[in-house]
Amino acid sequence: MFDLKPRELAPVHRRPKRWYEQLLPSSTPQMIGSSTAAIGRTKQVQLEQKDPASLARIGSLEVRIAQTASEVRRAQRLRYAVFYEEMSAKPDARVARTKRDADEFDPICDHIVVVDHDETEGLSNRPKIVGTYRALRADVANACNGFYSAAEFDLKSMLAKNWQQGFCEVGRSCVLPPYRDRRTMEALWIGLWAYAILYDIDVYFGVASFEGTDPNAHLDGLSLLHHIAKPPEKWDVCARPDVGIHVDYKPAAALDQRQIIKTLPPLIKGYLRIGAFVGDGAFVDHQFGTTDVMIVTHLDQMPERYKQHFVHATGLDRKNS
Repeated sequence: MFDLKPRELAPVHRRPKRWYEQLLPSSTPQMIGSSTAAIGRTKQVQLEQKDPASLARIGSLEVRIAQTASEVRRAQRLRYAVFYEEMSAKPDARVARTKRDADEFDPICDHIVVVDHDETEGLSNRPKIVGTYRALRADVANACNGFYSAAEFDLKSMLAKNWQQGFCEVGRSCVLPPYRDRRTMEALWIGLWAYAILYDIDVYFGVASFEGTDPNAHLDGLSLLHHIAKPPEKWDVCARPDVGIHVDYKPAAALDQRQIIKTLPPLIKGYLRIGAFVGDGAFVDHQFGTTDVMIVTHLDQMPERYKQHFVHATGLDRKNS
């Protein structure tokens, strides 16, 4: 059985804007999502008669929510290939046997996948899954086992001070090596923007990682993040004192910002571009061989040029959701 650890719960989120729709009879199919039916689903998808699982498309790349157990297993195999075969994660007996990265949170998360329609995999020639994220919304976390990252970071203050916001934890992000380019990252973020509109999400948060378990090897990067992306007090998050590590940050004047930025993991650089905050301290994940930091992204504080780009790409605007 999975080892269930105590997790942090979010405050009860404001009632979704279209909460009454769940009480009315409907001839439309159940809403998208591998965890629960969506309450805050916009009517635009129904009006357009599009695939309800599809979030966005850029050329041959489509971002969608996995709808079947088979799609989820394929995403888990991708995660295994990246985390365990390419990187230095240590599998337990079950993961080593199945060749899939899976834990107790997978059944309650939505799995957002990027598929390339120009490439196929398997005997059925299905479009190839080349990237994935998993998303855990606050309403689902509250009904189940809390948030995954609460085992590493103290979320209580942030959640309590921003109780009116719609929270969603994202994690397990990975992309196949040939697709680690700007187009794929853009597709993922356009998909997350659409997902936020459809599910009334205001804030994405979750861990991002430096490779390796020696925080001192990343002290310059951790120090720079502390100085340029420190959250205001209302959004402050820190590593749990019982399991996290305290980082003795270098002073800003001792850092070569331009050079350090070049060495940051691509995912973290992407978050910085859209105005994300980075919490205090770090967590060393010995199973995955990483040093983790907490990332908090408030969608309304994203630079306007990115918001307009996402609105143009998806046709979905938070102002009208």
